Amino acid sequence: MNSKERFLARLRGQPVDRPPNLDIFMTFAAHYIGQPLSSYYLDYRVLSEANLALLDPFQVDVVQVISDPYRETADFGAEILFPRDDLPYCPRPLISEPRDLLKLDPPDPYNGRRMSDRLLAVRYLKEQVGDETPVMGWVEGALAEAAVLRGVGNFLLDLSERPEWVDDILEMTAQVSIKFAKLQVAVGADIIGLGDAIASQISPKMYRRFALPYEQQVFNAVHEMGALARLHICGNTIHLLPDMLESGADIIDQDWMVDLNHAAQLFGERASPCGNMDPVSIMLQGTTKQVFSDTQRAIQQSGTRGLNAAGCEIPDSTPEENLRAQSEALKSYAG
Repeated sequence: MNSKERFLARLRGQPVDRPPNLDIFMTFAAHYIGQPLSSYYLDYRVLSEANLALLDPFQVDVVQVISDPYRETADFGAEILFPRDDLPYCPRPLISEPRDLLKLDPPDPYNGRRMSDRLLAVRYLKEQVGDETPVMGWVEGALAEAAVLRGVGNFLLDLSERPEWVDDILEMTAQVSIKFAKLQVAVGADIIGLGDAIASQISPKMYRRFALPYEQQVFNAVHEMGALARLHICGNTIHLLPDMLESGADIIDQDWMVDLNHAAQLFGERASPCGNMDPVSIMLQGTTKQVFSDTQRAIQQSGTRGLNAAGCEIPDSTPEENLRAQSEALKSYAG
């Protein structure tokens, strides 16, 4: 089976030669090919070649364009700084008060420098892998993007103190996410991942009001385009699992602190759980024996439709032998 055949069969609960590996790579990928992080973030060719370089050595079953949370933010007009070989950051929120929202023009993904770079990455990766390997595009969820534009601390206060204003921000960011997702599918994405990490910090009631409706809108658009949807909310999402299922995602990531067996039973045939080894204590710091054992544990708990991945990004400096141990464990657990 090639990676795409393996991935689609597993989503349907059909037998596969091995469970698919959907690890998320960013900083590890850049350094694996000897490139500084700034090049990975700013040049689609570097990002693409880094992802392609991981496929054979570590038996990864997806190529992906996830890089950092500032693609849309930069094209909204925020200042984003890119140290040569460190994480990018936004020194000041773009939205400080309600009138700032009126000044913003939602970016056009075709013309925004960083969003268009991601579109080029999707197109290039599709040209390289064809129908052999799924191509995963990526958007920030409306909630996550609003939090970056406003500043996380300010935004969390706004949820309680100025919810109507939050609604206005979310309506705008959701439309950008939808348009960006659809364009990525149009140029070759088989899957759209949506990152909404800030959602793990809010209550189920707040999630149902401020996150879920917009995730549903994005995933509806993705499905209308004929692609699949992956929801990624890292952190402890135990309190959100029933609502995350209502997002319509085909794949729902689980971080290491979530009971994967519980998630798999809850999701049933509606979504595939993906996870959930600890990216730090297991993948980065664990022995090959621990990685092998925990990979098998995760696959067993995730059920016949489960996909394998660390709970979040594979950390920089993860030992290569640990990634190979993950691959060997997947090969040993065919079914």
